[in-house]
Amino acid sequence: MNSFWDFLIWLFWFYVLIACIWIFITVIIDIFRDHTLNGWAKALWVIFLVFLPFLAAFIYLIARGKSMAERRMEETQQMQAQNAEYIRNVAGTGGTSSASEIETAKRLLDSGAITAAEYEQLKAKAIAG
Repeated sequence: MNSFWDFLIWLFWFYVLIACIWIFITVIIDIFRDHTLNGWAKALWVIFLVFLPFLAAFIYLIARGKSMAERRMEETQQMQAQNAEYIRNVAGTGGTSSASEIETAKRLLDSGAITAAEYEQLKAKAIAG
């Protein structure tokens, strides 16, 4: 039974180690992504993290945690906007497909609003576009 408890204690300390490494990496990444800090401030934070890692990480999370979350949200919104723009570009300009443009041109031709030559031009443009 004693070896089971030793295993659980070892597992707990392994979890603590991984959590600490994760926090340190997250803080270092945030330091270098923060455009409001100048180079000297970034260097001082990194030195502080190297020599007093736990204290520095706690101070950073307390002092700059809110701005850290704001930067992450802003980055996520930018990535979502870029993804949406990419999807719009791949799907077609303005959300209209070639088939819908040809269909609209055909309705205009049938109603007499455009001539057959104009219909062919619109159809060629839709297919090429």
